[in-house]
Amino acid sequence: MSRSATARSAVARSATALRVTRLRVTRRRAAAVLTAALLVPLAAACGSDAATGDEAAKGSGAPAARLTVLAAASLTDVFRTAGAAYEKSHPGTRITFSFAGSQELAAQVRQGAPADALVTADTRTMDGLKDDTGTPAVIAGNRLVIAAGEGNPKHVDELKDLADSGLKVVLAAPEVPVGRYSKQILDAQHLTVRPVSQEPSVRAVLSKVELGEADAGLVYRTDAASAADKVDTVEIPDAQNAVAQYPAATLKQSGNAEAAAAFVAWLSGPEAQRILQDAGFQKP
Repeated sequence: MSRSATARSAVARSATALRVTRLRVTRRRAAAVLTAALLVPLAAACGSDAATGDEAAKGSGAPAARLTVLAAASLTDVFRTAGAAYEKSHPGTRITFSFAGSQELAAQVRQGAPADALVTADTRTMDGLKDDTGTPAVIAGNRLVIAAGEGNPKHVDELKDLADSGLKVVLAAPEVPVGRYSKQILDAQHLTVRPVSQEPSVRAVLSKVELGEADAGLVYRTDAASAADKVDTVEIPDAQNAVAQYPAATLKQSGNAEAAAAFVAWLSGPEAQRILQDAGFQKP
């Protein structure tokens, strides 16, 4: 091959290589543009989701937290309803309740049990914990009734019937708020009642009557209502009755002080009050 032919061949190869290189660059730029176009709406969607989550958290009015609330046994049913309502209106918050007699809850607080708030069935128990709690607020009231066996086979009609030696009566122990209220109203009527057992909570009293292990017992009106298909309720006149008060307070040992305070404040608000009163509790 002549030198001139060799030179023309080299030039042709160079031109071809240049065209291939330009084509590859063009394709890469097109791919980059397409990728960017696809990522823009995705980023916008993610930003929108994040903003929505932030707005929900801000809209709840309280920081998200996992709260543990110690509550009197007589609040078992209504607080489960109230807790679900609170969680719904406060996204991210979860509430765990621990129900027991108020005296048991007080012992747990004194022993340093991890909890954020406390609700007792009397002010006396709460007042005894003033070094461990914030300022309490009464959120509800209650009254006592006589719970009799289904159909009231022993014909219990009034308080004085409980003094009948042939009647198996169960009461709460004197250190339990409902036990103190029971003693208060029986003493006021000068009645001597010898219970077959003294129970650690109002729910334990109710259970004895439900199971037929007792003919009658003194419980809160709301507890008797929760077992209306298993026990009969005998009302006690207001003049012979006692009013139970339920104070709620934050616990100083709480690791979620702000969230606990928000829940306690909510209990005095319109939504919680409606739930409590629908369950038969009285206005504070």
